[in-house]
Amino acid sequence: MSARDRALRGAAAGAAAAAAWAAVEPLAARAFGTDYTDVRLLGRMASERHWVAAGLAVHAANGAAFGAVFALAGGRGPRAGLAWAAAETLATWPGMAVLDRIHPDRRSGRWPRLLTDRRVFAQEAAVHALFGLLLGLMVSGED
Repeated sequence: MSARDRALRGAAAGAAAAAAWAAVEPLAARAFGTDYTDVRLLGRMASERHWVAAGLAVHAANGAAFGAVFALAGGRGPRAGLAWAAAETLATWPGMAVLDRIHPDRRSGRWPRLLTDRRVFAQEAAVHALFGLLLGLMVSGED
């Protein structure tokens, strides 16, 4: 399989895994006792009024990009997907410090300080794990 085909396959898998994440995110927020979602985080940075559509679009695009890189790097199977998603969670979490300063829901007081909120971190770890598992399952075939 060509690199282009691997990237496209990974992008499609990543977008699908991100869509599944977005679908379960409200349940995860409820389970972890938060008001936080990645869709809202991304969407409110782009639009106050149309944040759901914006958030879903950006979330799917992020998932597609992640999936393409995963597939191009040779990532295969659920174990690799989980490992990559866990690494991404840990690598990007410090960026919450910036979002704590600029995000509209933080500035308004709707959300607590994200960087240090253990429930938000646990929720993010759980939904990233779901994403990684699904991505790995979808990118598991032979070339």
